[in-house]
Amino acid sequence: MKKAIALAMASVMAAGLLAGCGGSAANSTAASSEVASSEAAFTSTEAATEAHTINTTDPITLTISWWGGDARQAAYEAACKAFTEKYPNITVECTYGPWNGWEEAQSTALAAGNAADVMQVNWNWLFQYSGKGQSFVNLNDYSDVLDLTQFPSNALDACTVADSLQAVPVAMAGRIFYWNIATFKKAGLDHYPTTEQELLDAAKTFQEKLGDDYYPLAATTLDRMIMMTFYLESKYGEPWVTDSTLNYTVEQLQEGLEWIQSLEDNHVMPDLKTMNAAGDKNITDGQAWITGKYAGIFTWDSSALSSSQNLPDDAEFVVGDEIKYQSALADNSGFTVGEEIKFGDKANGGFSKVSMGMAITKSCQHPVEAAALINFILNEKEGASIMGTQCGMVCSKAGQEYAKEAGAVNELILEANTKVMAFVDQPFDPCYESTSLKDETNGVYSDVFEGFSYDQYDSTEAAQILYDGICEALA
Repeated sequence: MKKAIALAMASVMAAGLLAGCGGSAANSTAASSEVASSEAAFTSTEAATEAHTINTTDPITLTISWWGGDARQAAYEAACKAFTEKYPNITVECTYGPWNGWEEAQSTALAAGNAADVMQVNWNWLFQYSGKGQSFVNLNDYSDVLDLTQFPSNALDACTVADSLQAVPVAMAGRIFYWNIATFKKAGLDHYPTTEQELLDAAKTFQEKLGDDYYPLAATTLDRMIMMTFYLESKYGEPWVTDSTLNYTVEQLQEGLEWIQSLEDNHVMPDLKTMNAAGDKNITDGQAWITGKYAGIFTWDSSALSSSQNLPDDAEFVVGDEIKYQSALADNSGFTVGEEIKFGDKANGGFSKVSMGMAITKSCQHPVEAAALINFILNEKEGASIMGTQCGMVCSKAGQEYAKEAGAVNELILEANTKVMAFVDQPFDPCYESTSLKDETNGVYSDVFEGFSYDQYDSTEAAQILYDGICEALA
């Protein structure tokens, strides 16, 4: 089992403190005034440095990159095609792939200066790869092309690093429980869990009625880390990190790890050794999920479609929130959103974050036209109607309204996102998703939870490794 590793990017991450954002919107090229919201507008501290005109005559080629599945690929390609129809002189070349290995490839491209002009980015990339503003342009400078007034000010603030708005938020997201209610019914249960005790009771029933291969929940190493964070924040009411300082002691981390262990011991979820042996590291692609032996997962609210796509047609897929359950069978359509699960009485616990953003790289030769492409995809009727919720619940006010009008908003994702945002109340630290912490092969989270689950670390050793790794990342 690998040992906890030092975080090579710690100094870069530490440099990326959140700052207030500036900029103003002049003429939106698409968003209609009736959907512009004063709540989404923000006060300008500096206007675009110059007026910009989109080049509509000279041949221009733009490149764009993203990760995601087939549905997201189709939406992006269709939106880019519609953009080219609006601007026939601009050709858009697309690069995309699955998440596995994607960040490593993009970080290499950024370092080499040959990344795509427009990049779909994970939020922490702004801190990890552009902590001093070296990789992405300041979008405030193009606010007369890209309508920033459509985005909530707090989301723009979250994308402001080194006094530079380095991306616009595509979506905000948080973690939620998703349930395949068919397995619960098979076990003789008429509802999914709504409290921690109900979760434990369901696990006992699964084992007694269905056998040792059935579990109400399955979780990867990162899932376990985030669940443990929810648990500790709920119990102690403290944010995970404040001012680059971890608010939890080694002893409290040990308590959280032992809580995770209790879920394994009580048959709520399989240990990682069992999951890895079955080839279930990617839960929703594994046979245990497809056949209903794993009846629940804890993942992003935007993942309803990707999580349910491998389930059989007669499966009943339910979304639950962080734990306060009501009957899940009121709607027999198979897709129901429950309530959140709360693990303690001090706070709701948990966080939301900018799930992904769109940025323009410093190597882009046509930043004005690149800004127009982002505006088209996120804010304009043609693009937003195509994209819908393929990247999560839309952050842009105009884009969300256009997507709703086009029937392109998945109601399950909308309801789940609404409930997550109403529940979570803790801030999210960008260092939480540092590659050296969350990397599936060499990250500290993987080391700690696999070592603990495989009985190679006891809870004291695992807690100390986790504490040291996080503190090193925050240093």
